[in-house]
Amino acid sequence: MKIDILTLFEEMFQGVFSSSIIKRAIDQNKVTINIHNFRKFSKDPHQKVDDTPYGGGQGMVLSCQPIFDAVKALKGENTKVILLTPDGVPYQQKHAYDLAKEKHLILICGHYEGFDDRIRSIVDEEISIGDYILTGGEIPAMVLVDTITRLLDGVIKKESHEEDSFHENLLDYPTYTRPRIYEGLEVPEVLLSGDHQKISEYRREEAIKKTKQRRPDLLKEEENEKDK
Repeated sequence: MKIDILTLFEEMFQGVFSSSIIKRAIDQNKVTINIHNFRKFSKDPHQKVDDTPYGGGQGMVLSCQPIFDAVKALKGENTKVILLTPDGVPYQQKHAYDLAKEKHLILICGHYEGFDDRIRSIVDEEISIGDYILTGGEIPAMVLVDTITRLLDGVIKKESHEEDSFHENLLDYPTYTRPRIYEGLEVPEVLLSGDHQKISEYRREEAIKKTKQRRPDLLKEEENEKDK
């Protein structure tokens, strides 16, 4: 997979993409990640990328030209262009699975007071990572790259992400390690039984129980999907 990120702040990505699973995926050629400062695509003599909004208002708005030209320069036949914006579709794990099947993604990071609305005309999807406001789209872009990269073939074991929280719209089951008893708190007996079928059944029951208690909305979403 290839991921191109359009941003004004390349330095924000250095630490995140140079460690852990993402770095390993890059080193193994599972993913190629390119960071582009779209200021370099500006035709303004001073490489200006924003301007005041028509109709007045606070702050500066990102202009069409640099972002349009950046996307044109990077886009290929199998490219999906994604705009990171609070207006977008709420991001979920099933979305990450879909995006992990793509060959090429372009992620556009907004900033300042927003972007010229005509930029929406060149994107395929708009995504939001939550109902809150960030200073820009850089952190959402990192979230997408992290969630997508770990799902690529060979990056981690398939069994690992199939047991993650939100797989099948369930939270993860509780896990334990040594010692067996700590400050009077014991590991459930079934996990010590060696009976893998019983352990599997127990874990699924616990996952459903936790989801009902903490995120019942996830179970409603699953029911709605089945009814469609």
